[in-house]
Amino acid sequence: MIVITTPTGDIGHRVLEHVLQGNEPVRVIAREPSRIPQEIRERIEIVRGSHGDAATIEKALTGADALFWLVPPDMILNSVDEAYVGFTKPAAETIKKTGVKRLVVVSALGRGWKKDAGLVTSSIKADDLLASTGVALRVLVMPSFMDNLLGQAQTIKEKGMFFSPTSADLKAPTVATSDIAAVAATVFLDSSWTGQADVPVLGPEDISPNQMAEVLTEVLGMPVRFQQTTIEAFKDKMAGFGMSEAFARGYADMMTAKNEGIDNAVPRAVAAETPTTFREWCETVLKPAVVG
Repeated sequence: MIVITTPTGDIGHRVLEHVLQGNEPVRVIAREPSRIPQEIRERIEIVRGSHGDAATIEKALTGADALFWLVPPDMILNSVDEAYVGFTKPAAETIKKTGVKRLVVVSALGRGWKKDAGLVTSSIKADDLLASTGVALRVLVMPSFMDNLLGQAQTIKEKGMFFSPTSADLKAPTVATSDIAAVAATVFLDSSWTGQADVPVLGPEDISPNQMAEVLTEVLGMPVRFQQTTIEAFKDKMAGFGMSEAFARGYADMMTAKNEGIDNAVPRAVAAETPTTFREWCETVLKPAVVG
C-alpha cells in the first residue's frame, strides 16, 4: 500500500495520476475528497482529513509501505517553523510506529546555506525531522516553480508586465510542476533504493527574469517586460494577500536567499534534470491562461 498526500494539489494530483498507472494499491489523504475526480475516487482508498493531524496520518499509514509527502504551508500561522515542522511532527512520530519503509518528500534547495532563508530554512528543518525516523528517504529539492508565474497571468495580459524581487539579470534554474510530479512518481514507484539522500530537481536551463520577458514577448506576441520590486514591497504585497506577518517575512527572506544564489549552489552534474524548458512551459501552460 502506498499513501499520497495533497492528491488535489498542483503536484500531488499529478503524482497520483502517474502512480495509478501501476499496480500498487493506493491510499490518499484529502481534506476535500469531492475535489478528486469520480473516476479516480473509484480506484483508491481515501482517508479524509489533514495529513498534519495525528489521528488522520496514523489511520492513513497503518499497513502502508511508502509515503509521498508534501507540506501545504498554512500561510496565516504566526510561525513559519510551525507551518512546516509543527505540521510534520505527527507524521514523523507515526512513521516510527507504523513501519513505513520508504518516504519521498518535495522540498526546497538550500541545504548547507549559512543564512536564514525563511521558508526554505523551515522546510529543511521538517525534512531533517523526517530523516530522524531512520526511514529510507529521498528529498526532492527544488528551485522556484515556473508555475508560480501563473499568478500574474492577468497582470501580464493587462499591463504587459510581471514583477518579482529577483534581480533582473540573475540566471537561475526553474522547474515545471508537471516535471516535479513525474520525477517524484518515478522515485516513489522504485522500491530498490535505500538510505537517505537529497535529489536536486532542475529544469534544463538557467534563465533570468529579463530573458523570461523576452520569451514571453515572443510566445505571447505582445511586448512583456520585467519589473524588479524591493524585498520590502514584496513582503508587504504578500501580507496584503492575507499572509501572516511571519509568513510574509519568511517568504521575503527566501527571495533574498534566491537573489544571493541559494538556487545556484548545487552543480547540475548531481541533479535530476527535467525536460520542460521555460519556453515550452509558456507555450503549453501560461499562454492559454493569458489569452484564453
